[in-house]
Amino acid sequence: MIEVKNLTKRYGDKQAVNDISFTVEKGEILGFLGPNGAGKSTTMNMLTGYISSTSGQILINGVDILEDPIKAKSNIGYLPEIPPLYVDMTVDAYLGFMYDLKKCKLPRKAHLKEICDLCKISNVRGRLIRNLSKGYKQRVGLAQALINNPPVLILDEPTVGLDPNQIIEIRTLIKKLGKNHTVILSSHILPEIQAVCDRIIIINKGVVAADGTAGDIAAKITNEHKMTLRIEGSTHTAEDKKEIVAALKKLDGIKYVRADMEREKGVYDYDVEAEEKTDIRRAINQLCRDKGWNILMLQLSDLTLEDIFLKITMGDIMPGAEKAEKPAAEKPKFDLDIRDGELIATEVEEETKEATEENLPADTSFADDENEGGEE
Repeated sequence: MIEVKNLTKRYGDKQAVNDISFTVEKGEILGFLGPNGAGKSTTMNMLTGYISSTSGQILINGVDILEDPIKAKSNIGYLPEIPPLYVDMTVDAYLGFMYDLKKCKLPRKAHLKEICDLCKISNVRGRLIRNLSKGYKQRVGLAQALINNPPVLILDEPTVGLDPNQIIEIRTLIKKLGKNHTVILSSHILPEIQAVCDRIIIINKGVVAADGTAGDIAAKITNEHKMTLRIEGSTHTAEDKKEIVAALKKLDGIKYVRADMEREKGVYDYDVEAEEKTDIRRAINQLCRDKGWNILMLQLSDLTLEDIFLKITMGDIMPGAEKAEKPAAEKPKFDLDIRDGELIATEVEEETKEATEENLPADTSFADDENEGGEE
């Protein structure tokens, strides 16, 4: 349904997209991810025909978007990050305008009613768009993308500004649409991508860095064992946390240890990663027995989509590439604690040369302030 071949885009000396290729089949929901500046938005703009490529080819339902752009675009329903709304029009007038603009042949009244019911905007059809909340404006934007029942849907941040109930409804709608449409979904909300999409593409530095299901990508980029421990120390104080982290780091096969927030009174969780094909559970159990500590929880965990995204886009590891050695002291490390209801981050200083040589990765968190939204 969508075929991208050797797609490249240059802006002068700047190469935004570098020879990427992928296909999306009918009935498939593809999650399209990438950090800011990675070439994701440029690729989306080329897919919709908003900008042309420097080289390469894009086929939409078999039609080249550069050779026959009108026919190719007639197969696409597009919701950009900022919906293309005329705020001085009513919802009904705007959807009628888009119906005419797209030269829709479907029965006008019945088709628009079906779309409004599907997007749950029937109760605001007579209202001016400027007076709608951000969530309703997002729904109206999605409704215009569905006019003429296009086989391909390209949705850029479709749930921005919606409340939790609306987000669930839109996710359900996207899954339903994915049964009969080809859907490309771009979002910075990683759990949303994981919940909705059949397949994920991560683009980084202008190239496709990963392509597959979250499980497939995780298997390619890591064989590490990751677990979460909840250990009860002897004093039930923050001193336990420091002692436990230091002791865990000294165990053979341990690559990374981070103390998480306090989960019970004086009891903390610890994120631990072991070297490949190393089972450290018995060593941890013996350590806790020797120290008189209690293991309240030990849970093996797979990489989340957030873990995968960070490992690929932050340069920690790339699919098919060997792990690069990095100095451990390049980035500061922090311990998190809650005091008087506030989250406190305290920088942890390296205590010994040996700790520096362990090459432990810094704690990293992903945030995208640009994509937070709410109701007006």
